[in-house]
Amino acid sequence: MSDIDDPRLTASGLLMEAHDGLVRKLLPGLAAHGLARPDFNVLIRLARSPGGRLRMSDLAAQTALSTSGITRVVDRLEARGFADRESRPDDRRSTYAVVTAEGRKVLERFLPDHLAEIDRWLTGLLTPEQLDALLEALRTVRDEVFPEATSH
Repeated sequence: MSDIDDPRLTASGLLMEAHDGLVRKLLPGLAAHGLARPDFNVLIRLARSPGGRLRMSDLAAQTALSTSGITRVVDRLEARGFADRESRPDDRRSTYAVVTAEGRKVLERFLPDHLAEIDRWLTGLLTPEQLDALLEALRTVRDEVFPEATSH
């Protein structure tokens, strides 16, 4: 077998193609609700975090955005009333981003359609066993190549 036929190329290529295809299928739903992809990523991470908050530095690391990039996204969310910034008396060096009640309402309106699209283009195509295996495999890879995604 030559390198051109190596199954490692097939595995990485299929993962990239699946990712690109999913993004193409899911982005119109985000846009229909007035959300850019980075805005949704930040908003959902905040909503799923303890207390609905994360330090700005952790949020930047988890979203693979620069400090200035995360600042711009949180600025946009804050301007729309979806997020706030807060300082904590016990940690004066850090600023936290916090999802607001309005931000949660946006997610509540958006998520049923978004979950239906995820089911249509990803989870609904797999058996429960395939989905479990996929989740386990993706976590294994993610934890190695992007450990910051789960840091707090």
